[in-house]
Amino acid sequence: MTGRLTPAVRMGLSIAAAVGVYGISFGALSAAAGLSVWQTSALSLLMFTGGSQFAFIAVIAGGGTGAAAWAAASLLGVRNGVYGMQLKALLRPSRRVIPLMAHLTIDESMATASAQDDHDERVRGFWAGGVGVFVMWNTFTLIGALAGNAIGDPGRWGLDGAAVAAFLGLLWPRLKGRDPIAIAVIAAVATIAMVPTVEPGIPVLIAAAVTALAWLIRRRRGRGAA
Repeated sequence: MTGRLTPAVRMGLSIAAAVGVYGISFGALSAAAGLSVWQTSALSLLMFTGGSQFAFIAVIAGGGTGAAAWAAASLLGVRNGVYGMQLKALLRPSRRVIPLMAHLTIDESMATASAQDDHDERVRGFWAGGVGVFVMWNTFTLIGALAGNAIGDPGRWGLDGAAVAAFLGLLWPRLKGRDPIAIAVIAAVATIAMVPTVEPGIPVLIAAAVTALAWLIRRRRGRGAA
């Protein structure tokens, strides 16, 4: 791997600059949800997957337990495991770098790598996107956490529901096609129906189970049609 700014490297760094800055939003919302600066930074360093992190603080902000928050975050992180299997076949990495690559396997590194035609460019794209987002995301998470900690009571600024809104902002652009939108609507209805009857954080898990069931039904229908 050379130090040249190849197209894959430029793409990865551009994505890192655009996505990483959004970490300031996560940092501020996490602090507003009641997490300390070091807890917020630890989430970005160790969990390092934006959707899961926003799901975690959304449950916490809603009064859910830590167990419910971790469960919701873990369910959303399953996709990274699928990415990992695809990237292992695509990049053919050596065993010694697989643990590090696993931690850097996110939407952006996957997208940058898979967009390339040449194997070496795929490798460069993965590392540029993964490392770039990691550095930027964690830097701006810390900045956001310090700013959010200084704000104080989130209710004064209307931030008590902002974690949920930010998570929806991340989710909405991914809903392309009739079936994903239909599944999202079903999950939303299930969540709203469960909110008055169960503890905070549990509706998210129920919605995830409903989503998984709907996805399995859709997949079986597709196989039957084939």
